[in-house]
Parts: sequence; structure tokens; C-alpha cells
Amino acid sequence: MSTQSGTFTDGPGPGPDDLREQLWQAAVDCDETRAVDLVRRATGPAGAPGLRAAAERILLRLIAPVQERVGVEWAANSITVAQEHAATAINERCVSAVADLAASAPDPGHAGPRGRVTVACVDGEWHALPARLVTEVLRLRGWHVDYLGAQVPTEHLIAHLHQRPADAVLLSSSIPAHLPTAHTAISACQAAGVPVIAGGAAFGPEGRYARRMQAAWAPDAVGAHTLLTRGLDRPTADAARLPDLDLPHLNDQEYTLVRQSKRQLVKQTLTDLEDAFAPMRAYSAFQRERTAEDIDHIVTHLATAVYVDDAELFTTFITWTAGILQARRVPPRSLLPALDSLRQQLKDFPRADRILAAARGALTVPAPGRSA
Repeated sequence: MSTQSGTFTDGPGPGPDDLREQLWQAAVDCDETRAVDLVRRATGPAGAPGLRAAAERILLRLIAPVQERVGVEWAANSITVAQEHAATAINERCVSAVADLAASAPDPGHAGPRGRVTVACVDGEWHALPARLVTEVLRLRGWHVDYLGAQVPTEHLIAHLHQRPADAVLLSSSIPAHLPTAHTAISACQAAGVPVIAGGAAFGPEGRYARRMQAAWAPDAVGAHTLLTRGLDRPTADAARLPDLDLPHLNDQEYTLVRQSKRQLVKQTLTDLEDAFAPMRAYSAFQRERTAEDIDHIVTHLATAVYVDDAELFTTFITWTAGILQARRVPPRSLLPALDSLRQQLKDFPRADRILAAARGALTVPAPGRSA
């Protein structure tokens, strides 16, 4: 989302940087009243000229960057999980406040809705705010939007499309681990005759995974509007397909076997990690449970990287995880024996082994006894 400088509205008042800092402080202070009042004042009074354009600027250049900062500060361990949840809820409330303020403003661009679209998050995806921002921007630009919210099971999404036909589905996902599920949803929507625009960090740089799954891709709400305005081809009757038609490497069954053996992989890796990483032997039951969850995430992302046959997906996740651990004073070198254990367990799986080797090579950690 753009965070370029310049005023959000034509009136006097604090600049964009000041407004973002004020909203950030209100969000982390759990002060919803102050946050909502700030975005309302920044948007302008009801009935003011250009209210829709002002509302869009507030959504994309004030609220979106502040929400992005929430994720960055959580990763850096600068805010707690509770603060992260509260700040996200407040930003969601701010989106609603701006949308409500602009809802009655006339749109001089056209006489009626441009068309109907459905916006939904992939099943399992709880990060709904990006999809909500896209929804409200499209509404401001004249689209009729059915917003289905977080983690929509594919079968329910398809049932909705049968009940309320749409010109397109906008499918959102932030977590790469949901890519196999997203692929199923994309194929199902297309089989129902509805084109799909994918968006969100899960789909990779420049939407590389969306394109491999035969979906259109938009980097943001404005990009989605542009694609919709140009028009999307309706899928043909033969759009229903198995995943390996888009990703032929799935025929080797590596993804299926890694996914099916996840429980055993996590269990053995946990055992090997305890043998190789001495501090873990003193972990409490709570710490061991969190470590098991971390290993589960590692195996899940490994399986996803095998699914799309892209080592960069897993390498990016591992280096991000190293930063998360370091910010919480857990030595990133603890990842090395976990990766080595997985390589040993998956030595007969060439694609998985290649991906693990790439991640291990990219993981730079200080030697024991030196500052982490």
C-alpha cells in the first residue's frame, strides 16, 4: 500500500506522517475512541466534496500502513500478542468508521454499481483486514461487494456463488501455508464459471504462485479495481482440473508424502533437536509445546514449498523465523539441527532435500558463544 507523502485531504491539519503516528499510538494504547475520532476527522465531514476520494486515501495511506506496522512491531517483539490483537481490532473499527462516513456520499463517476464481486479469505486464513480494505475501496469505486470475511471454506464459497452470481471472486491470503487450499478454491471458482483475482503476501513476489494456479493477481485494491474494470474472461466449461495440471511436479507425490508424514516428522525433529541443542533439555512443558508448534510450522511451510516447487518460499520463511526467534532471545542456531533432522528424514525426497539445503545455506547465525 502506498505511504507516499502528501496530505490525505485538501484541508489543513497534521501531515500524513503525524497522522500515522497518532493512529499508531491510539492503536497500541487500546484507545478505540481516539483512533476512530482521528480517522473520521482526517476523512472530513459527511457531505464534503471529494469525500469518497478522501476516504480511499485514509484507508490505503493511513490505516493500511499502520496495520502493516503492527505486524512489523510484533515480529520485532516490540508489542505483545495482546496489543497486536487489540490494534488490529481497532484498525478494523477505523475501516468501518471511514466506510460508514463515506457510504452516503454521491459517486459522480457513474450512475450505478459497476458489477458484483465476492471477496473472501482462503479457508484457514484469519488475517482479514487486507480483504476488508479491498472491499471498502471497491465499494467506494462503485462495485457491489459481497464480503465473506475470514477463513471461508471452499464449499461454502462455491455455494454462495451459486446463490449470488458474481463477476469475479477476489481471494485473499497472507500466509503461504494456505497455498494448496487456495489452489483448490481457485480451481473450484473457475469450475463454477467465475474468474478469480488473487491477492495477498501468500501468493509470492509479483503474484508468482497465483499465476501458476491460473488466477489473475492484483497487488492491492487499486490493482484489483483496474483488472475488474478491464474485464476478466469467464472460465470455460473445462476449467475444473486437478492441481497437477497447473503444477506437473506434483506427480512425483513428494508433497503428498511429506504432508501425510508431518506428525512423525515433527515428533522426530523434536527428539533430534533436544539431543543437538542442549538448552532445550531445560525447557519447561510450555516451552516444549511452543517449540513443537514452531517445528510444525516449519514442516508445513516445507510441504508448501514442495507443493509449488519453490525453495525461496521456504528460505524466506526460515530467515523470517530466525528473526522472530532472535527478537525473543532464542538463538537462531537452534534452527540448524531442526533442518538437519528434516534433511536426514527426507533424504529420499530430492525436491524436499534441495529446498532444505537452500534454507540451511541461507541461514546465517553466529557461532556459539558469540552475540546472536
